[in-house]
Amino acid sequence: MGMIIKMHRYYSKSILLFLIMHPTFYFSIGFAMLTDLNIYALILLFLKTLDIATKILLIEQIYTKRELSQELSLILLAPINSFLPYIGLFLYPLLILFAL
Repeated sequence: MGMIIKMHRYYSKSILLFLIMHPTFYFSIGFAMLTDLNIYALILLFLKTLDIATKILLIEQIYTKRELSQELSLILLAPINSFLPYIGLFLYPLLILFAL
């Protein structure tokens, strides 16, 4: 929940500031263009876009609409598995390697 609070601070100041805080998104856009829209580069871009859209949706649900379903509340409060934050560390380089 702490990351959502931090992201909300940037989002409430400016959506541009929020997007600047995601440099891998810009990398994925540039990488997709450099690889002539390779399917793996597009998958990487899609995942990063989905990631940012999910964060914006969560921020809107929590801070703007102030309504959160019970299921989403339980998911946000549930402990995450120790390997989950590292999935991107393995997945993104693999997609970059396949795209090259």
